[in-house]
Amino acid sequence: MARVSFVGGIHPPGRKDATREKPVQRAPLPHRLVVPMSQHLGAPCEPLVAEGDPVLRGQKIGDVDALVSAPVHSPATGFVTGIVTTLTPAGTRSVAVQIEPTRPQDLDEYLELDISDDPRHTARAAGLVGLGGAAFPSHVKLAPPGDLHIDTLILNGCECEPYLTCDERLMIEHPSSVVAGARLIREAVDAKRVFIGVEDNKREAIERIRQAADDEIEVLSLPTKYPQGAEKMLISAVLGREVEHGKLPASAGALVSNVATAAAFADAVERRRPLMERIITVTGAVKRPGNYLVVLGTLVSDLIEVAGGLEDGVDRVVVGGPMTGFALGSLDVPVVKGTSGIVALRKGETGPALTGDQPCIRCARCTRVCPMFLQPWAIGIAANRRDWDGAERFHALDCIECGSCSYICPTRRPLVQLIRRGKHALLERGAKL
Repeated sequence: MARVSFVGGIHPPGRKDATREKPVQRAPLPHRLVVPMSQHLGAPCEPLVAEGDPVLRGQKIGDVDALVSAPVHSPATGFVTGIVTTLTPAGTRSVAVQIEPTRPQDLDEYLELDISDDPRHTARAAGLVGLGGAAFPSHVKLAPPGDLHIDTLILNGCECEPYLTCDERLMIEHPSSVVAGARLIREAVDAKRVFIGVEDNKREAIERIRQAADDEIEVLSLPTKYPQGAEKMLISAVLGREVEHGKLPASAGALVSNVATAAAFADAVERRRPLMERIITVTGAVKRPGNYLVVLGTLVSDLIEVAGGLEDGVDRVVVGGPMTGFALGSLDVPVVKGTSGIVALRKGETGPALTGDQPCIRCARCTRVCPMFLQPWAIGIAANRRDWDGAERFHALDCIECGSCSYICPTRRPLVQLIRRGKHALLERGAKL
């Protein structure tokens, strides 16, 4: 039985109408692909190809001997034109394989995976990571520590981030793949129960998933509230369990996976298909907003041109959603496995400009909406003063960076950025999540 919801959270405008009823279209293959070797949490891959090498679509072109990592595959058949350094959507730098695709080519053809009966081997071979944004390697998530047992699998179909509808369209157009992935993950972790949680503003998706699901999978209609799709919030809303400080979700007997990750897992097992492309919402101030099936390594600038180009008055372009995404300093960055959306925002949609440090007026609005029961105002003050002991005392590392505090703050303090600064400093000095 699902609870009403988690405690806290906010209700930002959804702004999904521009894309939610538009079927997914395949984006044309660009003339140049830049494929980063770091598209996941953990150790970056090392290139397995060199300039001038031919590559096949689906060929492994990057890997590393590390547990927390995921191999990278060529999204297209073509030739390697260089091993370069590129900016990623998160603003970091990564080694990348630059590919010139051959034309024409059939994107339904690819080099099939060599898989085994071990689902963890298949997940790693396919380069699977969490497609909800965190990009944590799936084979690691499917192997919780030996003393922890998963009794419940929860698929996240909430897509609570404003503007984004890529998961919604996936559930509407390919519900059988989502359900097949749920069954495979359930078998991999020996879970007894499976829930698929979808926010109640996605009625067609809920109906399509219910039609595809069997009696052993329960599809839950959850209240529309941000951040309903966050891992710990889903566990709280669906199971009424709390993940203790410093513990994995598996400690609460739960594993949470995004619906797109589940569908990609089904593709890997049933079609021997590596992760080479994904659905991305391109919306906001673009001329043809929609959901596009995009090969990884496509530059944001090329994808925006597919969507008709930017309209006048764009102030910034955000990769991901406006709550948790990153504003791009350049459009010449490639989309990666964790890229769920490209959102072009006008000045009126980005809020007033911040000028210097904004004073905290101790109104406690951020405390009331924080789904993690933190005091963001206090962490922000400590981080701004570089008082890392204070940031740790107020549990900065428990922050999930959902952005609810920044959204509700009446003085427009950049609370998420301040908390990220504090978390980074704490991790640098050896604190553990």
